[in-house]
Amino acid sequence: MTGWDSERVLSGLAVGLEIRKLKNDLIGPFDCVMGAGECIAVTGRSGAGKSRLLRMIADLDPHEGDVAFRGHSQNAMSASQWRRQVMYFPAESGWWSDNVGDHFAKGADARALLHGVGLSEDMLSMSVHRLSTGERQRMALVRGLLLKPDVLLLDEPCSALDAATTMHVEGLLSHLRRAGTTIVLVTHDDEQVRRMADRRFRVLEDGRLCEDMV
Repeated sequence: MTGWDSERVLSGLAVGLEIRKLKNDLIGPFDCVMGAGECIAVTGRSGAGKSRLLRMIADLDPHEGDVAFRGHSQNAMSASQWRRQVMYFPAESGWWSDNVGDHFAKGADARALLHGVGLSEDMLSMSVHRLSTGERQRMALVRGLLLKPDVLLLDEPCSALDAATTMHVEGLLSHLRRAGTTIVLVTHDDEQVRRMADRRFRVLEDGRLCEDMV
């Protein structure tokens, strides 16, 4: 697809992520233009296709339509290149080794990010199976953020966290937004939508998406 315009601005922000007629047999079509540093929330009943929407944006599931970042189409670059800058964080993270440290590049300085989400450095030497569900969620977030993606596709990132820890994670995400990171957030938490999102899209029963008031 051609015609992407990376020089446009949205509400005073440089355009980051553009989504055009994105759909599959379950959800869509979805059109959205997001500014750099903007957060949109996607809500709806369980099984409505919210996670599939994130996976289509990440080019992980088959779909029609196109997505672009800074004017560069998803279809015009390799999947690995796209997913490095537009990164999907599933609700349940994957681990190829039971040693947490094996998932981090040698020399990677994760201290600030770990402390930002309420984790300690000694957890890098622990076994994955010893981490709680919430600790694995946060560790996977840190693992991805070290690669410095420009767009975060977050699928229920705080679903296993208590209120205080959720505030830690949201604080880190807000800091990243101020630095220009764009976020698409799937959540069932209406209060989190009000705290984090600039706009909210709700998945209807027929798979269409409509914009709601935040």
